[in-house]
Amino acid sequence: MIGADYGAHLPWWFRLAAQLLEPWVRIKRDPAEPATLVHPDQPVCYIVERDGFSDALILERACREAGLPSPMQPMRLARRRRSLISLNKRDGWLFGRNRGRLPQEALGHLAHALDHTPDSDIQIVPVSIYVGRAPARSSGWFRVLFSENWVMVGRTRRLLAVLLNGRDTVVHFSAPVSLRAVLDDADRSDSNRFARKMARVLRTHFRRIRAAVIGPDLSHRRTVVDAVLNAGPVQQVIQQVAHKEKAPIDKILKRARSFAVEIAADYSHPVIRSVSFLLSNFWNKLYDGIAMHHFDKARAAAPGHEVVYVPSHRSHADYLLLSYQLHHAGVVIPHIAAGVNLNLPLVGPLLRRGGAFFMRRSFTGNALYSAVFKEYLSQLIDRGVPIEYFIEGGRSRTGRLLAPRAGMLSMTIRAFLRAPHRPVLFQPVYIGYERLMEGKSYIGELSGKPKEKESLWGLIGSLRGLMKQRFGHVTLNFGEPIELTPRLDAAHADWRRAAAEDPDAKPEWLNHVVNGLAEQIQVNINRCADVNPINLLALILLATPKHAISENDLLDQLALYKALISELPYSDRVTLTPMEPAGIIAYGEQMGWIRRVKHSLGDVLVTDDEAAVLLSYFRNNVLHLLAASSWVACCFINNRRMSRASILRLGRIIFPFIQSELYLPNDEEAFSDQLQLSIDFYVEHGLLEAQGDGRLLERAPGEDDSTFQLRLVARNLLQAFERYYITLATLVRSGEGRLTASELEKSCTLTAQRLGLLSELTAPEFFDKALFRGFIQKLREHKVIWVGEESKLHFDASLGDLADDARLILSREVRHAILKIAQDNNETSPEREVPVPTGED
Repeated sequence: MIGADYGAHLPWWFRLAAQLLEPWVRIKRDPAEPATLVHPDQPVCYIVERDGFSDALILERACREAGLPSPMQPMRLARRRRSLISLNKRDGWLFGRNRGRLPQEALGHLAHALDHTPDSDIQIVPVSIYVGRAPARSSGWFRVLFSENWVMVGRTRRLLAVLLNGRDTVVHFSAPVSLRAVLDDADRSDSNRFARKMARVLRTHFRRIRAAVIGPDLSHRRTVVDAVLNAGPVQQVIQQVAHKEKAPIDKILKRARSFAVEIAADYSHPVIRSVSFLLSNFWNKLYDGIAMHHFDKARAAAPGHEVVYVPSHRSHADYLLLSYQLHHAGVVIPHIAAGVNLNLPLVGPLLRRGGAFFMRRSFTGNALYSAVFKEYLSQLIDRGVPIEYFIEGGRSRTGRLLAPRAGMLSMTIRAFLRAPHRPVLFQPVYIGYERLMEGKSYIGELSGKPKEKESLWGLIGSLRGLMKQRFGHVTLNFGEPIELTPRLDAAHADWRRAAAEDPDAKPEWLNHVVNGLAEQIQVNINRCADVNPINLLALILLATPKHAISENDLLDQLALYKALISELPYSDRVTLTPMEPAGIIAYGEQMGWIRRVKHSLGDVLVTDDEAAVLLSYFRNNVLHLLAASSWVACCFINNRRMSRASILRLGRIIFPFIQSELYLPNDEEAFSDQLQLSIDFYVEHGLLEAQGDGRLLERAPGEDDSTFQLRLVARNLLQAFERYYITLATLVRSGEGRLTASELEKSCTLTAQRLGLLSELTAPEFFDKALFRGFIQKLREHKVIWVGEESKLHFDASLGDLADDARLILSREVRHAILKIAQDNNETSPEREVPVPTGED
């Protein structure tokens, strides 16, 4: 503990300097209570990365405030004047030349002291000091120039950094190391060699900490480009292309260099801090707040790993939001894989200096570009640079997670197999919005309009319009991380030896690993969803026939959904708005999503048609959270009574299909357990009545409020079952061996479009080709249908059984409409196909 004489050993000039510096410095300790790491009865020797008077002042104050021994006090055991060693020495000018020992000499002296006192020990505590790592929102542009970086600056520059950015100082205390334990485990035959090795290990430790806090040392872009071009795989492809084109090597090398320059990021710490400074004001004007959940778990899992961030992709803001939040949380921002369409004038260079590296949409037919890009990615991974990419490929236009495009995952795994030095950790991130900047353009694209090409003027024009709108809150939830090595071990126990023998080989088990990893990433993103007020309002209003509901019914339904999500947790990382139902309604009105219609018998809340289309996006964000409870409710749409066993049996049948569509955890038993819990929840809350020891379940009559609530929950999944029935009905009506998979997909899409027009659906994803494609593929995987001669689809009687089960869920009117349209579709060959959105970026 610190006594009254804590600073008695300090010289007068040190105490004076400390008093002069104190108003300019505000220290943040990491961890907040480092004294808990240190044994109180053993001497401590602090090791700092760089020699400096200001660092000594800062460390002494941090130790005093934390209740740690002073670094300036003598070490009697080792006969040293100070309990402080600097790894990098330099000459001084203010207090004379520095005549202290070299670091390895000082470390050797400590080891020698312990040799003469066998019962004693010294705690080695590495301490990293960063001045101005992240200037605050109120910081000026000039301060950014003097923020922390990789350069060992002079004393004058360090003094300016302290005066300008001292109020953003981080002092990172690493866990202490027992010098006695190190000596016992080390080879002491050569004491000088031992001291040099220990100094080298400490330098590596400081570099790793610095890379984690302020980012990798990639300030020299050309060194990365040169490393890419000199790599064996790239040189081999250059030789092959030169031979094929009968061109000089220098010409192909020049082309490869142009590709590398086109791809490579130009990471700049000053630009990162400048953009952070700008974004602070931008986010404050655009959003009401940005929240992060479970980040502490993500940070705890990251050390020692190559971290690959794999967030959901719903807006162009995703890139900036995640990087901005990581930077302000004290974590180095990742290098981001961006589409080459974003490499716009002025914007592209800025993104590149912020860590973006650009990739073309397709590598097909360009072996040289493919080799350069893969090698660049390998260089990043080998250097321990955190990376970020979106495995969905493009932004989701429907609010659902898109089917993953596994190209980047495959390249990441192959790069690791070539150089498995640092284990790879994939970090899923869910990003949730209450309003999208691209909302109106998404409506147009879902209606069949072509995607607008990005341009500088379009970006400027959109920014001007954004400032006039309100976008609410944004949430970033960090999901459960996924380690790559255990998956490789499970796929092939001897993968390390195989990779060492042929680093560039593509093993036969790779596709299985990539596909399984891609699906697990999507599952883990959904497992950390955030349920905000707009999600809840969308779930309810879109389930009503005219997107209108009385205020009392809306209050009851909001309370029901909050109870469902909190009492039947989907996972421990799902977050739910703390707002009460009345507050959610008021917030929805403030945001302009719903409007109130006054009436003497009670107000009605409605949403307009255009808003309803956009609300379908926010409903789809969280649809998976209610999959089990919605299925149970679906069973009572057209049935007053149903056995528990039937609900569970049918649930097991439909599980593979909704699991694939909504990226539910791939566990049928867990889904059955969720069905059981949902049934018990409905019984407990009076929405169902259990009879016969709970084996038979009954709902109230159709006009009862509880039945109304069940129907609203059921309608969340109803459109999915209608799509399934469209597919089954189209196949059965067509007959075996009549349609290919692509013809079936096209026919189902047209049928869904027609049904949507007749029923005035406001959910464009109802006729999304990708959803039909996924369902057809799942039918093939389960051998319900299969491909015969001429790629025609065949099926057996089980397909008819699936269609018959639809009677329990879909009304007679809906089934009749689908069958009628499917029959008309078979009998006619439309001259013009209605444009169907693909949902691709």
